[in-house]
Amino acid sequence: MSLDLAASAGAWLYLASQSPRRRQLLDQLGVRHELLLPDPDEDAEALEAERPGEAPEDYVQRVTLAKWEAACQRRLRRAAEGPGWPEAPILCADTTVALGDAILGKPADAADAARILGCLSGRAHRVLTAVVVGGVVRLSTSHVQWRRLDTAEIDRYVASGEPFGKAGAYAIQGRSGAWTERIEGSYSGIMGLPLYETAELLRPLGWRF
Repeated sequence: MSLDLAASAGAWLYLASQSPRRRQLLDQLGVRHELLLPDPDEDAEALEAERPGEAPEDYVQRVTLAKWEAACQRRLRRAAEGPGWPEAPILCADTTVALGDAILGKPADAADAARILGCLSGRAHRVLTAVVVGGVVRLSTSHVQWRRLDTAEIDRYVASGEPFGKAGAYAIQGRSGAWTERIEGSYSGIMGLPLYETAELLRPLGWRF
């Protein structure tokens, strides 16, 4: 669907995320969306830089709001350059994994992925996903308990390529599900877009679920 067609077809929004999982979860809610991705010269990763002493909950909300503000400016720039970028709500989300006060982000390489997975082995951790629409932030917090992993399991998982590009070096909907003893919270939030919080943000804008 083109942006112009989307604008005339009823309620829709921009999704400022490259995550296919977030697209899948919006589809699950029945929310039409178009991607609003960074320009090639935008350094989106720089927005994820941690600040000394920052709590994981504060970090993920700050980063998500910064990404949403960057997406708003991006749409304005593109609209000024030509037609095809009509005004619509912009949704942004970000996920981080926390072990105590430590933030476990996306692994830099295979060794870093193995290190992160080793830290999570046999321990409970938090998965924090913030969602922003219209400048309003909602935070989803889930608790995940893994069984203990051996080195061979970690090595096989890293070799699969699944840990890369994911906070905490894993995807709950992937192979790591076999290690998950218990979840308290939002499964969709652990995937990257908590459906309850997302729906709560969209209802005031006219969406019905």
